Amino acid sequence: MNSKPLEFWFEFASSYSYLSVMRIEALARQAGVKLAWRPFLLGPVFLSLGWNDSPFNIYPPKGRYMWRDLARLSARYGLPFKVPSRFPRNGLLAARVALTGASQPWIGDFTRATMQANFAEDRDIADPAVIRSILETLQLPADVILTEAESPENKLALRSQTEQAAERGLFGAPSFIAPDGELFWGNDRLEDALAWAASPPVRTDSAAGR
Repeated sequence: MNSKPLEFWFEFASSYSYLSVMRIEALARQAGVKLAWRPFLLGPVFLSLGWNDSPFNIYPPKGRYMWRDLARLSARYGLPFKVPSRFPRNGLLAARVALTGASQPWIGDFTRATMQANFAEDRDIADPAVIRSILETLQLPADVILTEAESPENKLALRSQTEQAAERGLFGAPSFIAPDGELFWGNDRLEDALAWAASPPVRTDSAAGR
């Protein structure tokens, strides 16, 4: 297994992040690739690009296509799916919790359960009671985790991580950054990102200088 991880940048409100979150851990294990979970917030990134909402809401035809595409892909992957009654939902608390657990064994289970709550069960992941319920169902110490998630230090850490996402050129989610810095964007690039991280091709001078 490669000693350096593939960075997985995801947003709990992101529809295509749902597909990657539900698949990435098993696929990474098969590919022999370590993962670094990087929750962040798309809102500030979109604002830096001049958008005050999801582009899927700003451009209705694109939004209609996205929901149909998500239904097709969910069926292909064998994933449950239901169009949320509100989109995008506020994923701030979920991201704060995920950040506290980013290096913990439960990060994958929590992230999948929260994504499924949003995109398959139409539950409001902005509601602290929903996040608490997910933690308790996973038999995790909800009080301890939520207290840490809402600490000033963790809030600042998530803000810094979101700023880092923009500084590193991310413009959407899911995104994947290979150990050599190669950036991949979108659920449809998940397998490519894992293959690159497992065995990065030798770059030519022109490719390295992009």
